[in-house]
Amino acid sequence: MGHEKKQIEVLVLGLGNELLTDDGAGVHAVRMLGQEPPMEGVVVAEAGTAILHAQDLLEQAVSVIAIDAVQAGDKPGSIYRFDIDQARINQSVSLHDLGIVGVMQLIPQEARPAVTILGIEPQSLNYGMELSPAVGAALPRVVRIARDMITEILSRKAGCGAGHVTNDLNVS
Repeated sequence: MGHEKKQIEVLVLGLGNELLTDDGAGVHAVRMLGQEPPMEGVVVAEAGTAILHAQDLLEQAVSVIAIDAVQAGDKPGSIYRFDIDQARINQSVSLHDLGIVGVMQLIPQEARPAVTILGIEPQSLNYGMELSPAVGAALPRVVRIARDMITEILSRKAGCGAGHVTNDLNVS
């Protein structure tokens, strides 16, 4: 079975629930990134908690940068960058809890994009639409890192050098 040619070079996906303060950090980040001039081959999309709705985009992408709140135990506002294979798989049984790791399992292995998670350590997951001060202050840095990652991915595609990729958990 042949697969169609990938149409999106880099997909930047904002994940999380913006009704739970810092859990919505990924959504806020892609909104900020989306205000910048568009780049050819790059799609910036807000998935929020509806990750299954993003499956079509994921299947069209070569590379994915998924921005989300990540609880890894560092101080609030810390930024992490890691490969999806390093993410803990959510052991949920409900499709409502299906995260990006679970959705990737629905995509045939040969059609899966390379996925990097860009995470932000939350301070608060209470009800509310405002980010905590620590996460709000980290957002411009997250957007800058995402933009640098996009440039790195596009440069490798264009053959402008291999670039440096880190799988270090904490990049802040």
